[in-house]
Order: sequence, then C-alpha cells, then structure tokens
Amino acid sequence: MAACVLRQGLFCRVGKYSKKHTLNVHFNSRHQANTSRWQCSRCAAVSAVQQRRFMSSRMRPEGKVLETVGVFETQKQHGSYETGQLFLHSVFGYRGVVLFPWPTRLYDRDVSPAAPETKSEPPGAHGSKEVKGKTHTYYQVLIDTRDCPHISQRSQTEAVTFLANHEDSRALYAIPGLDYVSHEDILPYNSTDQVPVQHELFERFLMHNPSKAPRFVPRDALRAWQDTNHRWLELSDVHRETTENIRVTVIPFHMGIREAQNSNVYWWRYCIRLENLGNEVVQLRERHWRIFSLSGTLETVRGRGVVGREPVLSKDQPAFQYSSHVSLQSPSGHMWGSYRLERPNGTFFDVRIPPFSLESKKDDTPNSFLPGPFTSLL
Repeated sequence: MAACVLRQGLFCRVGKYSKKHTLNVHFNSRHQANTSRWQCSRCAAVSAVQQRRFMSSRMRPEGKVLETVGVFETQKQHGSYETGQLFLHSVFGYRGVVLFPWPTRLYDRDVSPAAPETKSEPPGAHGSKEVKGKTHTYYQVLIDTRDCPHISQRSQTEAVTFLANHEDSRALYAIPGLDYVSHEDILPYNSTDQVPVQHELFERFLMHNPSKAPRFVPRDALRAWQDTNHRWLELSDVHRETTENIRVTVIPFHMGIREAQNSNVYWWRYCIRLENLGNEVVQLRERHWRIFSLSGTLETVRGRGVVGREPVLSKDQPAFQYSSHVSLQSPSGHMWGSYRLERPNGTFFDVRIPPFSLESKKDDTPNSFLPGPFTSLL
C-alpha cells in the first residue's frame, strides 16, 4: 500500500514537520498492517512508537526496504489544495494526486443545527431531525495504480462508473483509479519525481513544472475533461451519521437517463464509507434498504453483507468503502436504511444509514467523456 495509514488523532504531529523531514516507505513483502511502519528521516524514534498504526507499501520479493517517497507538507487548516497536490490518503493509505476540488454540502446528523437551509426527512425515514447543510471540500483524485491491489479488501475506490452512449442501454463503464476524498483525509507531501503517481491519466492531465508549487500543473486535457463531464463527476451533497461509534458517510451521484420499454429509467450511483470510531471489533452482517420513488412506490431491500462481503471493522482496519447503483422510474426519490453489525460476543446492533435524496438533472447521458482507460462492467 502507500506509505502509511495514519489515524486522524495522530495527524497533528505531521503538521509540525518541516519541509526537511522526508517521508520514507517501508516495503514489506507480507504487507501486514500490524507489522509495517513509516519513518521520518529525523523522527525514527517517534515512528517506532507509532508503527503499529501504519500500513506498508508495495510488495517487494526481497523483503523489507525503506525508500524515500517525498517530503511531508503542513496540512491546510483553511483553503483548498490545488490541482497537482500529491498526498497520502489518511485512512486507506494510498498515494494520489488532486485533480480538482468540489465544494459540497455536508449534512452531518451528528450535529444539531438551526432550522434554516434544512432538508426534510423522506416519508417513513427514521427520526424527524432536519439537518443543515455545511460547506465542505472534497477532491477528485487519481490513485496510484501500484496501491490499488493493496486497498481492494477495504475500499472499492478503484473506479468511478458512468452510463455511456452505447447500443446496449444497460452498459456501465468504469474509469479505474478515480476517487473522491474529503479535505481532512488529505496528507500532503511533495516529491522531486517527475512521475510520482503511476496512472494512465497522470501525464495526460498533468505536467511537471518544478518552478510551481505544487510542481504539477493541469494540462488543457484536464480542463476540457472537467468542463465536459462536470455534471457527471460532481458531488453536491454528502450525508453522515454515527451510531454506536460506527460512522456512515454517503455520497450520491446522478448518472443519467436510459430509455427502457418506452419509458425513462433514472440511474444513480452512491458511495458509502463505514468507519469504526471505537475500539471494539465489529463485523457487518446485513443491510436493510428503503427506496422511495416520487411515483409513490416504496421498495424494501434486505441482504447479507454489502457487495458480496461482510467486512470487519477494527482499530487497525477501521474503514470499509464501497459503491453501488440504483435506478428509479421517476426523476427523484429518497433512500435510507440500516446495517446490522455483530460484536465479538455474538450480539447484534443496527447502524443507521442517513437519508439522502436522489435528484436527477435535466441533461442526458454525456458524450465523449472517456479519455481512457475504461472498462465495460457488463
């Protein structure tokens, strides 16, 4: 995996590093989370104490090697990171680069806001609390392809899916190695490497300019791609809620419209992250969804796990992220539900999934948005 997975409670130390403190990567042939470490060239003693919290990077058959990846930079408490900023993901540990920021509305149900600028509950949703939207920054990023295999068990961040103009009206396409990252999950660093992130789109979208900070600047291809596909890449709302130390974050995206049997079918994708904020090991066993359509239908979906998995959330591996899709016969609706988790003693508890809106857009499916690489999911 990338250099390290740093729990948020430890990030304050990173901000104290000067630009002379290098970020080294511990390559572990077994890439075991509880035995890997990161190391600052001047702070070896600190890293030795913290090593149990950090993930190793790529596999190397010859064993363990320390390699310098770059230099830590101070995290931004105000403002946004610019296009070309290199970073480590604070939870999943992969290396990446910022393509562009997305200002979004965060609806945090763990906060009790005032009444203005609220969204009401969908019919039948749990609770009656209204939540105020707070401005927050997320980033569209490229993931280093060397790290994708090592995060696949904890995160499906390897691709963003789209509907494409195709003879098969069901076709979904995926651009590998794209993710959406919250501002607080960015651990910035810099590197003298002219291609520090391995991804087929890196050199198409960015060029190296050592006189700039960050040292990578956008090419015209990136600007054109962003302008063309803005409405399909954009995230506008993020929903978050915590139940018994398990935080669920949901990001919905409108994908477009398909015609089926002389009627329109509206498609959305949604990305969900579950994060264990406590010390107790738990395992996700079941999901329970309610899907309300503007046409008046209410669908209930129950099943084992999510995307064929029953992930374990622990102190060492606290988060799991996945994405899925939903379609409606009407242009808008709502979704909400719960996950059932199991404790080590065999008892169960339910974790709420915050209600979120499914809102369509007037534009139809985009044209010529795939710069490559892409893969058909059907």
